[in-house]
Amino acid sequence: MDEQVLVAELVDEWPGNKASATRSLNAALGATIAVVLVFLLMSRVIGAPLQEKAIEESMEGYTPIAERYNKNYYTEDQNSYVLKNGSLTGPDGASLWLGTHHFVEFELPLEEGGAAPDGKVSLAVWVPIMEDNMTVPVIAEFGPYFDEASVETGGIEEPGTWLGTMIIEQIVPHGFAFAQVSVMGTGRSNHCMDLMGTAEQLGVDAAVTWLGTQNWSNGNVGMIGKSYDGSTPWQAAMFGNEHLTTIVPISGLIGVMELMWRNGSSEARAPIMHNGVYGSYGIDGDLEDSGNMCPDYIAGPATGGAAWAWGGEAAGNYWGERYFLDRVLENYNGSVYLIQGMHDWNVDPHMAVPTINRLYDNNIEAKGLFGQWDHDYPDRPQIMFDRSGVGRGIEAFPEMVRMDWMQDLLEWFTYYLQEEGPKPWLGVEIQSNQGPWRFEDRYPMTDTTELIWELGSADLTSAGGGNTIRPDASSGPVYETPPLEEDLYFGGLPRLHVNVNTATVGGQIYALLEDCDGANCIHIGHAIMDLRYHAGGDDEQTWTPVFEEITALMEFFPMDVEVPAGHTIKLTLRSTGEDYLPSAASTLVTVVDAGSTLQLDTFDPDTREYYKTVMCTAQICQDNLD
Repeated sequence: MDEQVLVAELVDEWPGNKASATRSLNAALGATIAVVLVFLLMSRVIGAPLQEKAIEESMEGYTPIAERYNKNYYTEDQNSYVLKNGSLTGPDGASLWLGTHHFVEFELPLEEGGAAPDGKVSLAVWVPIMEDNMTVPVIAEFGPYFDEASVETGGIEEPGTWLGTMIIEQIVPHGFAFAQVSVMGTGRSNHCMDLMGTAEQLGVDAAVTWLGTQNWSNGNVGMIGKSYDGSTPWQAAMFGNEHLTTIVPISGLIGVMELMWRNGSSEARAPIMHNGVYGSYGIDGDLEDSGNMCPDYIAGPATGGAAWAWGGEAAGNYWGERYFLDRVLENYNGSVYLIQGMHDWNVDPHMAVPTINRLYDNNIEAKGLFGQWDHDYPDRPQIMFDRSGVGRGIEAFPEMVRMDWMQDLLEWFTYYLQEEGPKPWLGVEIQSNQGPWRFEDRYPMTDTTELIWELGSADLTSAGGGNTIRPDASSGPVYETPPLEEDLYFGGLPRLHVNVNTATVGGQIYALLEDCDGANCIHIGHAIMDLRYHAGGDDEQTWTPVFEEITALMEFFPMDVEVPAGHTIKLTLRSTGEDYLPSAASTLVTVVDAGSTLQLDTFDPDTREYYKTVMCTAQICQDNLD
């Protein structure tokens, strides 16, 4: 039976102190009210401006992105706001309305075990009060963090403080519904938590169909979320569901193995990530545990450990089942708004680059927003500052804070879900490591010049460390350029093609790129490769150690870099770095400088279109202006 839960009450109060004179720079004009939500989730009080503002912003002709900085955005808070509030409300004119709980039933294949064949997905929806036969599209967030006792989150009927609150308060009043959906094995959804496997995928698809076929729905469903919740949109898109019109993956996964392995190299968390982290979501000591056990629940940890030991599949098709992108490209008919932090420590930016170009090449309408933050949303100034460090994004603060993001979402959803308004600009907004934003038609970029430096040459001289990479990461070669004669701009996916000899079949190379001003060096990018996969890709290679020289075709994680004239670029090679494990086949590796090259895709900034962004006036931004 469906449940109804009252989730909020209206309170006549602004969020924070709005009396300061500084708010006039970007503050919304006119009378405004706010909502204070009292949630069980984190026991937090959250508010946001809701009443119509005296700003004329035509839904028929939006302000171009490059001109938004001229508009009166409200920018003093810890998230962004739309320029103009919508008019739809809940009962009695309340800004938030009744959230209703539902179960969506679907058929699970018997081989999935657990609760099969009776799958059941738990979800909650918020639908505004509508006149006559009006219908609305729905924006949905799917993930494991709703109503989940293992992580002490509140009921699924309570809007998530990380995103749901903002969508309900700012986007829904413009003519949308909102949904929160628990993936299989979490919350009140049944079955087991098997980390993005077939059962979860089928449950996601069933929930999308349910949302698109309700009597209040116009048939269009959009999905949005970050991290795990940013991975479920890719899962849904695999099915080519007619109701899924657009997805907004924020630091989401295109595949599970791709999260924790790179060219055969394993992150430290990789062998235990699967059920070691998420297993408790389904196995928590209650009477339902027997229905939560299924084959993939057992296979997950074994497959994770085996992948580190010898790579690829241990048995069956565990990784293949959890790789989404190829099926998306084959089946999906909607649009993608892809958002990624270039310093994301959790979901590395190779999930987005070159994924965005693969979308373009398959005629999928797409936009990219790639900033110098880490694992976060584009509009959270305090969190962005706290998580940034030297060479890890701080140089781009506060320019990285996108106080126009909620307006951007509104415009995107209006076009792709309501099928109204002008078509959003499709391309990539990319921020360099020093802060400036610009437009690109693709990323990696077009119209670049390849700069090639040979290791050990005058362009990239040996700077110590010898030529032997020891398996304990204690030593390895170092190379450095002479001081640059002019500013250098490069980005995308730099490459290191390095010739090596190994003592046995194995070895690993971690490559670190730094921008050095004398002895002061900051991180600008890194790469890693288990040499058993030196040709790139998923196929393990073999060779004759000692006697046979091989070439490691390494590719750096995505970056966008400005290095000033007078600085140098340093390249350091070790056996491991960052949070990667040593290779399971560790051995001595000898680098052969001759023929080994570092390849950078450079560009002239005068040929690019740079733009100003809406200024953040939150206190942390004001305190850290350049």
